[in-house]
Amino acid sequence: MTTPNIAVLFPGQGSQSVGMLMELGASFPIVRDTFREASKILGYDLWRLIQDGPEEQLNQTEFTQPALLTASVAIWRVLANNLQLKPSVMAGHSLGEYSALVCAGAIDFEDAVKLVQLRGQLMQQACPEGSGAMAAIVGLSDEAIETLCKQVSRPNAQVVVANFNSIGQTVVAGHKQAVEALVDTAKAQGVKLAKLIPVSVPAHSFLMVSAASQLAVALNKIAIRAPEIPVIHNVNAQACDDPQEIRELLQEQLYLPVLWTKTQQVIASMGVALMLELGPGKVLTGLAKRTIPEVSCVPINNLSSIEALAELT
Repeated sequence: MTTPNIAVLFPGQGSQSVGMLMELGASFPIVRDTFREASKILGYDLWRLIQDGPEEQLNQTEFTQPALLTASVAIWRVLANNLQLKPSVMAGHSLGEYSALVCAGAIDFEDAVKLVQLRGQLMQQACPEGSGAMAAIVGLSDEAIETLCKQVSRPNAQVVVANFNSIGQTVVAGHKQAVEALVDTAKAQGVKLAKLIPVSVPAHSFLMVSAASQLAVALNKIAIRAPEIPVIHNVNAQACDDPQEIRELLQEQLYLPVLWTKTQQVIASMGVALMLELGPGKVLTGLAKRTIPEVSCVPINNLSSIEALAELT
């Protein structure tokens, strides 16, 4: 069915959990088929990892990224096959942008699995363990957090905004010393929340430039097509149908901030009435409620949510 007022969103790292998609895997063979396809490419049993753990391994970047990509694509395939869903636009947060491009027909699933595994490895290698950090800040405007980053940064210890997630909610990344200084300063200013995020890879920051240059080599070796469904990109909150430009946007995405607040606002301006978050968890649903409360957003990751969507559409 054609549903021109629906947008589909794909989450990034942080949404994973041991046991995710268990119910859908039991209900829809295509879910397990999708994970078998990915496992063959990766050389290990991805379904077993997400069902049984260990959690520490699932949370390692190079394993998290293929797991979330595969989970999102599997849910999309369930909807596409059973509901003939045809959204008007797609977007993905960080890693989720790859899920969006696969589901929009721009990148083959096999190529994307290889890419995100490599992306995770390159990100981990780009910054020595313990030298980088990320922190969540709630209660400061975009302008205020950018000013604070400049205030606490030093030539050998810098911090930048990595994610503009929703109105008043950002994530910063950079050298650990600078991130910690920003958290302390923000707390002293009485912000609603300022805390370190338990990750070792400072994504979407200047520390990922070397990883981006290596990722570009891999991006140039795969086929990329114009998306069949428009995909709003993280770097500029715009859609793009030029394959070479998409390559450049994916490279830049590693070291430039995720403009998720603006992405949500762009989607809302398109007259979208319903957004579907395809993946484990409901991180993007929560962000949407803060930024564009006039647009309904629902997570689709279990049988009851799919049944409810079938009735709705």
